[in-house]
Amino acid sequence: MSQPNPSPEVSLLGRLARNGYDFLKRVPELPAAYLHPWRRESRRRLGQLKDSHKGERCFIVGNGPSLKKTDLSRLKNEFAIGMNRVFLASKELGFTPSCLVCVNDLVVEQSVPEFNALQMPKFFSWRASKWLQMDDWMHFIYTTYTTPKFATDVRNRVWEGATVTNVCLQLAYHMGFQEVILIGVDHSFATKGKPNTTVESQGDDPNHFSAAYFGKGFRWQLPDLETSEMGYRMARQAYEKAGRRVLDATIDGKLDIFEKVDYLSLFG
Repeated sequence: MSQPNPSPEVSLLGRLARNGYDFLKRVPELPAAYLHPWRRESRRRLGQLKDSHKGERCFIVGNGPSLKKTDLSRLKNEFAIGMNRVFLASKELGFTPSCLVCVNDLVVEQSVPEFNALQMPKFFSWRASKWLQMDDWMHFIYTTYTTPKFATDVRNRVWEGATVTNVCLQLAYHMGFQEVILIGVDHSFATKGKPNTTVESQGDDPNHFSAAYFGKGFRWQLPDLETSEMGYRMARQAYEKAGRRVLDATIDGKLDIFEKVDYLSLFG
């Protein structure tokens, strides 16, 4: 026999209880997250970026296999937000983003030399300060795994939504972009297993544009597509409420949250 759905009142109380518990767990990290000199400087820099691209469009570039079928030369004069180990695309696909976002501890820990070498605006989770130093390009963002929300101002807490793409969507909103276009966000993984489980690659990476992305010996976490979709829905609602929009131009992508658009049609 199926169990009855909880009443709205019970569900609300449950969410409030979880949010309260999550907040209490975050309390010890709050002083540094807001008062540490690196975070104070990051918040100042993020303030300068608020609505700095108002009315413009940008591309959020995922790292799925479809990126190899995408003509990235079209982005030469576009603002493109890259993520995680997208720096591999510079050599393999001839593409360099306008900035880079990364909030995954395992990715940061195993890519420190490459991240330090990047000379472009960089946006990392505050946790990454354990491995990365403050420099002229760095912006540390206070991100959390819990208590879902869509941040319209990333100077304050940002929910990760189980994928760096959700953080990119919040950053793009903060920067004022009117139209945000996703590419390379395949939302489909050949490697299966329990979401958020840490695994070690046994060979070439079949889930990203490069076999070396999470190559042999690289530790990474299996995707949580359900939670990421929750974040995408919140992003769509926030953009639509503000009269903005998110489009999905990923070639053969499996995500069905955002309006689909043909990639090449975007360039006239």
